[in-house]
Amino acid sequence: MGLGIRRFFAEGSWSDLRSRLISAVVLGILVLLLVFAGGWGFRLLCCVTGFIVFDEWVRITRARRLRPHFTFGRRIFYFSLLAFAFGFELSAILIFLAGTSFLVFIDRHERKADWLVGGLLYAGAATFPPALLRGDDPSGLLSIAFLVTVVWATDIFAYFTGRSVGGPKLMPMVSPKKTISGALGGLAAAVILGCLFAYAATGQVTPLIVGLAIILSVAGQAGDLYESFIKRRFGVKDSGRLIPGHGGLMDRIDAIIVAGTVAWLVGVAVAGFDQPSLGLFPQ
Repeated sequence: MGLGIRRFFAEGSWSDLRSRLISAVVLGILVLLLVFAGGWGFRLLCCVTGFIVFDEWVRITRARRLRPHFTFGRRIFYFSLLAFAFGFELSAILIFLAGTSFLVFIDRHERKADWLVGGLLYAGAATFPPALLRGDDPSGLLSIAFLVTVVWATDIFAYFTGRSVGGPKLMPMVSPKKTISGALGGLAAAVILGCLFAYAATGQVTPLIVGLAIILSVAGQAGDLYESFIKRRFGVKDSGRLIPGHGGLMDRIDAIIVAGTVAWLVGVAVAGFDQPSLGLFPQ
């Protein structure tokens, strides 16, 4: 969940610890290098991420059975990924939104493609917002680092606070193990560590940063619960087996997908589409 920190402690067994650690370290180093580099490399990483997330969503929801809607939606998404990878960012997003809107329009009476459309939007959220937020400037790197800090802090401290304090469940019908105390503990840790990160990086903590840490922590937990709902709805334990010892990619980045989209939207609202990261960390 989130970035998979809680699940590592909760479900891991010592017998497969070696494979879990190796896969986590290798993938972690690769992702960190691409995040640091930004630009085309990170944009390509986001496209691969979106491709995998869409495939896992389709497997979970069995959306592949809905032909020809699935064929059309998949081709539109893949074409938009190709355009995005080569730097045609606005065109890629417009193609993606136009194709998704067309699917909604032609299916408006039968509503058979709801899960397919949901998967397209979810995979699109995993692709476009993080890449656009990162860009290739220093403020983009700070924005992504701040996002990961907040989500990680929420994920880790929610787990340990929930285990230590216990109490009423947050949403037992969706995720029986999550507690209100855990959610509040994760939120508090996200605000504290997010503010410490901002102060270390810029020498100041603005009201926007405090508010953003709160919003992203809540959004990340909502993303975690949303994927739990999807898997429970279709009777699936893991989204896939892509990462040895860790399950599918959706299991690892569910919180990042939602929180990253929110961070990008805030950046666009403050600084515009061209450089949304400046809305979070002005140079």
